[in-house]
Amino acid sequence: MRLLFDMDKKDYDPEGTKTFRPSVRGVILRDGKLALVRSLKYDYYKFPGGGTDEGESHTDTLVREVREETGLNVLPESVREYGYVYRAQKGKTEDVFVQENFYYFCEVSESLSDVSLDDYEAEEEFTLEFASPRFAAEVNRTHKHGEKDASGNFAVMNERDTRVMEMLAEELGL
Repeated sequence: MRLLFDMDKKDYDPEGTKTFRPSVRGVILRDGKLALVRSLKYDYYKFPGGGTDEGESHTDTLVREVREETGLNVLPESVREYGYVYRAQKGKTEDVFVQENFYYFCEVSESLSDVSLDDYEAEEEFTLEFASPRFAAEVNRTHKHGEKDASGNFAVMNERDTRVMEMLAEELGL
């Protein structure tokens, strides 16, 4: 899979212990718009997805995470690679936190399932919204995001997904 870009802060001891947390994100297009998760509380957009569980394949993670966050049902046979973003930085408790964020194009069925949000996702009022990648990226870059602005982890997630939205808009002419 191609590297889209890396986000290596180089703020860690390279000889330190590393914690790896791979994650998977869905790129779902419908009529030139992306299926995105919108935080109504903090006014930002992100790709649906999350971390892989022990022994879980990328496709299984994608199906589970997209369903949990949006209610959309990914068609496993439609999953195809887009690219990944490499992230490395000093962790909260670990010397080095490494996360590879894998983005996959996929299609979804017409049926919807019930969402199953984590506590923080429910608190942020996650909702499914179809938006053009340029519009979502503009919101992420220009709107205030409340107390989330002070969070270093949020800033990295926001920058990562915003850059991927901008790449998709450019590459696909959206």
